[in-house]
Amino acid sequence: MDTGILSKIEHTLLKPDARREDLAKLCAEAVEYGFGLVAINPCWTAYCGERLDGTGILVDAAVGFPLGQSLPETKIAECEHCIAAGAGEIDMVINVGKLIDGDETFVYEEIKSVTDCCHRSRLICKVILETALLSKEQIVSACKIAEKAGADFVKTSTGFSGAGATTENVALMRASVGPKLRIKAAGGIRSLEQVRALVSAGADRIGTSAGVRIAGELRRET
Repeated sequence: MDTGILSKIEHTLLKPDARREDLAKLCAEAVEYGFGLVAINPCWTAYCGERLDGTGILVDAAVGFPLGQSLPETKIAECEHCIAAGAGEIDMVINVGKLIDGDETFVYEEIKSVTDCCHRSRLICKVILETALLSKEQIVSACKIAEKAGADFVKTSTGFSGAGATTENVALMRASVGPKLRIKAAGGIRSLEQVRALVSAGADRIGTSAGVRIAGELRRET
């Protein structure tokens, strides 16, 4: 079985009605299948960190999720709390409305402030663009702003707003920035075929709640 594919998967549970037992199952599945991270809402950071202690699997907490409309100061505070609770990586949602308005200074300063918060603790910061709401020109602009702000990844989607990851948008994101800025594809990824297509288009990580299904497809190939 191609464990390289599975290690790229961020096993995701971001539903508002998720319960403790659901998060426990998520963590157990991540260990069983060898996923690289679990991606969760901030309130579960400490709990998942305890469940995964000693496994090498990181907790990825989502900041400003899913709308990105909270104040920059709130996103920074949320980031700090998640780091203190044991997060290994942070995903942040940009203020999409500000980007569409053309307020690039606001978007840059917000991304930089959260990225700097992460980097002070040597954590990776991934910036969620919400590509379904953006034109191609806006996607390119957002990628370049994130790169300038020092982010480690740009990410396609929250999965809560229209279409999710597409190979076209991933390829566009990859072509928009230098090799140091990596790409996370997320949103609507449900099959091994999709994962492989997105990785071929330039994705370094895959965020999906269908990791177990994808692992099952891989097992059936062997």
